[in-house]
Amino acid sequence: MNKRHALVWLNIAAVFFGLSGILGKVIAVSPAAIVFGRALFAVLALSLPMLCFRGFRWERVRCASALVLIGASLILAGHWLTFFISVKASGVAIATLGFASFPAFTTLFESIGFRERISLNEGMLIALICLGLMMVCPSFDLGSGNTRGFLWGILSGALLALLIICNRVTALSIRPVQAALCQNLIISLLMLPLALRELPRATAGDWLCLALLGIFCTGVAHSLMVTSLRFVKARAAAVFFALEPVYAIAFAWALFSERPTLKMFAGAALIIVSVTLFSRKGKKGAAAAG
Repeated sequence: MNKRHALVWLNIAAVFFGLSGILGKVIAVSPAAIVFGRALFAVLALSLPMLCFRGFRWERVRCASALVLIGASLILAGHWLTFFISVKASGVAIATLGFASFPAFTTLFESIGFRERISLNEGMLIALICLGLMMVCPSFDLGSGNTRGFLWGILSGALLALLIICNRVTALSIRPVQAALCQNLIISLLMLPLALRELPRATAGDWLCLALLGIFCTGVAHSLMVTSLRFVKARAAAVFFALEPVYAIAFAWALFSERPTLKMFAGAALIIVSVTLFSRKGKKGAAAAG
């Protein structure tokens, strides 16, 4: 595998992540049941490389790292749950653009947690993302389902930012695939009591979509991302994941006729460009540090 292959795999992973909202919309069970099914099938998918490939061997986890891992699992469960609530309430495009605000939250939380000062450029990029979110928001009426769904999407983005910071801590002591496997196992056990009533109502089509969501949009996508990061810098890889809302909007437009307005297009473009600038800034900073 080389850098070119890694970039192709990253793009495939971004497509799979972009399909998450599509599958969440068509699955006719509650968000809690969707999160359970996604985690369950992700465990099955991630167990395969852990059992079959030496490069993914299991390592002992220290007590402190285990506590952080449990906390990260709870945050990931909350991220998925709020995202699928947003999808059900406001549609795929609005939900995905709401959670695409996570780079702004990541910068804010890192500045607090790691005492990293926010630069002027970072402050301007955060302001651009906020402006993009205001343009994407369907209305400012809390009585509107679309607005509430959009706010759930933003909360999902904030939780994703917290997850990234937790993973920044666990990455120092736990292999990424092992951490992902443990997180999904914890989530499946956590969500099982909430999903029990819904699971008997799931059709064969629902189970198929849950399998696709857990195996491809979680297990395979995560494995592709982790493997590719051995050849591509994480900040550079983030540019590809800025395309996730693009794929999600395109799929939603084609499949559900969720046609964005011109104002939403402009806001989405502003958010995506801002995320890309975040990534380019991080890449330059890493190069300067090296």
